[in-house]
Amino acid sequence: MAEVSEVLMSVLSTIRVPRPGDRVHKDECALSFSSPESEGGLYVCMNSFLGFGSQYVDRHHTRSGQRAYLHMSRTRKINETYIVSIDTPPLSISGIEGGFNVEQEQYEEEVKVVLFPDRQEVTSDDLATMPDLVRERVSLAMAGLMSADSVSHALQVQQWDGEVRAESRHAVELKQLDNGTKIPPSGWRCEVCDLQENLWMNLSDGRVFCGRRYFDGSGGNNHALLHFQQTGHPLAVKLGTITPDGADVYSYDEDDMVLDPKLPEHLSHFGIDMMTMEKTERTMTELEIAVNQRVGEWEVIQESGATLRPLSGPGLTGMKNLGNSCYLNSVMQVLFTVPDFQSKYVSNIDKIFDEAPSDPTQDFKTQVDCVFTFHVYCLNNTFFNFQGDQVGIAARMFKALIGRGHPEFSTNRQQDAQEFLLHFINMVERNCRSGVNPSEAFRFLVEERIVCQQSQKAKYTQRVDYILQLPVPMDQATNTEELQEAERRREEADSSGAPPPAPVRACIPFTACMAALSEPETLTDFWSSAAQAKTTATKTTRFASFPDHMVIQVKKFTFGQDWVPKKLDVSIDVPDTLDLTALRGTGQQPGEELLPEVAPPPLMTPDVEVKAPVLDDSTVSQLCEMGFPLEACRKAVYYTGNTGIDAAMNWVMGHMDDPDFSAPMVLPGTSSAPGTTPTESVSEEHLATIVSMGFSRDQATRALRATSNVLERAVDWIFSHLDDLESMEVSEGGRSAAESEGSREPPPGPKVRDGPGKYELFAFISHMGTSTMCGHYVCHIKKDQQWVIFNDQKVCASEKPPKDLGYLYFYRRVTE
Repeated sequence: MAEVSEVLMSVLSTIRVPRPGDRVHKDECALSFSSPESEGGLYVCMNSFLGFGSQYVDRHHTRSGQRAYLHMSRTRKINETYIVSIDTPPLSISGIEGGFNVEQEQYEEEVKVVLFPDRQEVTSDDLATMPDLVRERVSLAMAGLMSADSVSHALQVQQWDGEVRAESRHAVELKQLDNGTKIPPSGWRCEVCDLQENLWMNLSDGRVFCGRRYFDGSGGNNHALLHFQQTGHPLAVKLGTITPDGADVYSYDEDDMVLDPKLPEHLSHFGIDMMTMEKTERTMTELEIAVNQRVGEWEVIQESGATLRPLSGPGLTGMKNLGNSCYLNSVMQVLFTVPDFQSKYVSNIDKIFDEAPSDPTQDFKTQVDCVFTFHVYCLNNTFFNFQGDQVGIAARMFKALIGRGHPEFSTNRQQDAQEFLLHFINMVERNCRSGVNPSEAFRFLVEERIVCQQSQKAKYTQRVDYILQLPVPMDQATNTEELQEAERRREEADSSGAPPPAPVRACIPFTACMAALSEPETLTDFWSSAAQAKTTATKTTRFASFPDHMVIQVKKFTFGQDWVPKKLDVSIDVPDTLDLTALRGTGQQPGEELLPEVAPPPLMTPDVEVKAPVLDDSTVSQLCEMGFPLEACRKAVYYTGNTGIDAAMNWVMGHMDDPDFSAPMVLPGTSSAPGTTPTESVSEEHLATIVSMGFSRDQATRALRATSNVLERAVDWIFSHLDDLESMEVSEGGRSAAESEGSREPPPGPKVRDGPGKYELFAFISHMGTSTMCGHYVCHIKKDQQWVIFNDQKVCASEKPPKDLGYLYFYRRVTE
């Protein structure tokens, strides 16, 4: 032990005690998905606080020179694990069909310091015999590491949005009745139905009633809600959640969970001493987190109750749900199977380690390489529990890195799988400017042909896209009579108070969807450069190229007449093979005249200085009333030349995904919004960041000035204006390429692949729920002529793949 003490003394200066703000990776290996529960445990460097599995810690020691690691090993207490019986009625909450089961886990944990390269072990008991300086420093470091929040835990707490509540507008002035009601500390029952769970006490009169009835019939009987409707008393507290720290308070009038700053006073009015209460029921946030973490259970979403055969092995590794991460899991499972992404990111783990930077947790390529490599090859057994069932890849670092800085994907809210696919493609584009770009597999050109109906002259434009959006013509349903009868029964049930009838799903032919896609669109208030006036035009959309892989999004999510988002419940007979040849664009036809390139009438004042444009205030107001941001509405009216609400609305719908959609409008010839001072200087740090991504200093400066010097917006802006920026590449001499090379050819357009328009279906992603912001995603992938369902960590052979209910469909080219 004296020898070990000497070694510790020699490395004492490299052992750090975690400070606030330090990133401690004690849950997951930086280069794999090993954890303290994995075979061999996890080694946490006591200097950098990076974690490594047993198979990679020696290499980190060799590469970094660090010798002291905290070894953490956890073993599950199998005999003390309690799993709710499948015969036990499931606990259910609103919006979660079938409820969920609760699994309680306990672990035995072993912690010690390991010194490399000889792997000398030092326990807490060993430290007690060592010199004071060694004992105190190492003990403090061990205690600090054990008590510090891991990066993954800190992210989960930071990202969880269910706990963010606003103060109720009724709380401060709440009127409480002096009716003599006193509430006992336990034994509560609903005053109407005697229910003993999910009970809410009204804070105005002290009456106790049960909560809402969930759509599966469980939860409560709506008596607390009915009491509010009869009395108008807005606030209620959930009995069983009251502690000295607070309680769940719901405002029926505001229809949300709220904060009550005067809760102790309001409870005391009915004899409840908040300081002596103990929690006996889970809070709504705890229920929400539990459900969102367990929502992928097989009981919730399955194939018609079939018993499915579990699968595992290379390419069949599940991904653990990290709390509303099913959208990410489903998209990545499909990308794992695309050859372009495999060839780019699947490599041997030695290469990944050798090429990784000092902090691999923050490197895009390293994290993507790890996810792809471990999934495709299923490199270790950390993805299985003690029963041999898959627990899946827990891609916490990957999720945190991909979502960093994004207002939605950095949270634990449910997201749109289609939006995440485009976001990931955007990330790949950013990191592949100087190498092979696998996202080219999805990239295609769209040709738009606009014909002025007055002059019969045409205009052709091309744009890049990655996803084909397929419209759903509800008026083409083949079961119209059945739908009408179901609607009639629903209206009768609403008027009589009877339970609603079973819903009927609209059956839409795929051919009708394709017909709606290809039919010309009428543009009213189109400004014709030939007629020099507003006319009517028709727009036809066709393919200018066919990608290797075609992604089709069924536009199930739309807006009602009141602009409230809704989901179309439809069944579409999506085919296994698809021929899009007839939709290839032909370009300008022989004898066809083109519209002259003349700009619409200027909207600027005739002064020398560029001033704010004269906009149609009524059109701007109409758009704002629909819920769109003011700056976006102003842009829509400006860029459509004050030509009316229809043209402006078309502009809005076509630019909603622009990164600067709601940013202040920047006029041509200026670098700032009207009424602001142009940004003359930009952050050198931001410039260096963008230049490091392969752009010139002038390009980076332009992007920062166009986005008010905000780095995240500038990066989004620069990638959405690549075509414009290609023409301003700067040579080493400081002159533009156009100045130094007068004869240079125009910059090439975006690189696209092209080939036959015949495809076969190989994967689809399905969504269950009423909105992309809730519910659950699973994906089906065809592997070796067998459909496989990937439901987070559950991977099984599919018996009845629901191809008619998909949201995103993935086709690959079939070559003759």
